[in-house]
Amino acid sequence: MSTDIGSPSLDRETATGRRDSTADVQSRRGDEVSRSGEGREALSGGRLLGDTTLFRFATAGSVDDGKSTLVGRLLHDAKAILADQLEQVARTSADRGFAHGEFDFALLTDGLRAEREQGITIDVAYRYFATDARSFILADCPGHVQYTRNMVTGSATADAVVVLIDARKGVVEQTRRHLAVVSLLRVPHVIVAVNKIDLTGFDEDRFRAVEEQALAVAVELGLIDTHVIPVSALEGDNIVDRSARTPWYDGPTLRELLETLPARQAEEDAAFRLPVQTVIRPQGGLSALIDSAEADDLRDYRGFAGRVSSGSVRVGDRVQVFPGGHETTVTGIRVAGRVAESAHTAQSIAVTLADEVDAARGALIATAGTVPSGHAEAEVEIFQLDVRPIAPGARVLAKHGTATVQAIVTEVLSRRDLDTLALEDAAELAVNEIGRVRIRFASALPLEPYAEDREGGALLLIHPSDGATLAAATVVTAA
Repeated sequence: MSTDIGSPSLDRETATGRRDSTADVQSRRGDEVSRSGEGREALSGGRLLGDTTLFRFATAGSVDDGKSTLVGRLLHDAKAILADQLEQVARTSADRGFAHGEFDFALLTDGLRAEREQGITIDVAYRYFATDARSFILADCPGHVQYTRNMVTGSATADAVVVLIDARKGVVEQTRRHLAVVSLLRVPHVIVAVNKIDLTGFDEDRFRAVEEQALAVAVELGLIDTHVIPVSALEGDNIVDRSARTPWYDGPTLRELLETLPARQAEEDAAFRLPVQTVIRPQGGLSALIDSAEADDLRDYRGFAGRVSSGSVRVGDRVQVFPGGHETTVTGIRVAGRVAESAHTAQSIAVTLADEVDAARGALIATAGTVPSGHAEAEVEIFQLDVRPIAPGARVLAKHGTATVQAIVTEVLSRRDLDTLALEDAAELAVNEIGRVRIRFASALPLEPYAEDREGGALLLIHPSDGATLAAATVVTAA
């Protein structure tokens, strides 16, 4: 959502278990939002910086807005579908009497039987594909209100979210809800796809009216990098190829945007962070296949293994360990079992340290002088995912990085009104509601505001009895 099993990122571990599961927002002016007519200028003027890195994006929108059809069309027109899968989908489409072309593009992504029977998306469907310009991980998220938790799952690690709007209906409550989630999760880029433009006769006035609605909500939410595109997922207009039926639109196609929007690079430039997942001590358990010279080196090996959540590290770097604050030097790095001189964000590594330090699972190794203070209490924004409400006195397990500690919800501070986005008084938070609570932890955690560090400011709240994920949370302030 993408992360290893120890990551706090709000992705796979907030899923239902069936599939791969800041600073205050500053006031924004309407002219800060990218209007569709400026798209081509942005592409040529350097605002959209193309690169060949992995790009993660998610789709969202209300029920029947055409998300799965759009994704299927994008994969098909980008030639990212195998021939045998196309044949199977064509047969299924014919059996069901699909009358809008050779096959139903939605069947390319709706994989669960219940999804195909009902014609809706229920769970997050992950798809992996590549074009000549970039590789992609796509999360196709459901639109029903009761599956908002799955939209949180798919969007938490996304570089961009494509929010679909039915051109005939315009912005609806679920559109506002999804854009609010995108804002709270600090997703860098938003693409609003005004779909079913063919059903309005490719009417420019209707598109401009919906565009104005969407950009008004974006400005209200502080979403400054918003692009609006008129599309027809069913007909393929402005998905991969530019449509001759929208001559009044001179912005980029959906594929052009996805290939040129910059992926998040902030983690590479941030301070080094390695949440320790396990400690590797081979000792006498060395394989007979290991070279005898290497076996001697590994006999006293003690490596701290995990996935680099941000920054980079080199042999000789000074690092600090949380808890305890012990400072030491990195003496060795292994990446995929091979000796390396350096490692960077998203790599799974093992490091050795110059001193004997206590750093079991749940510890954090970080660049010296940058280790966050330990916090035993925090105000967090939560996305309630479970049908059991969160109320004061609720005892939970809080998962941060690779650490899991007992915690208690001491106070429900507010609930967010998704129409006005204002915070209102609340006694508890029910499923799919978003609000703020105060939590006290049994052990101090190295928490950072989510606005400053998406990894260091992410939490999961887990039911202590059955292990179900109750809520995804982002740190507002820590004390």
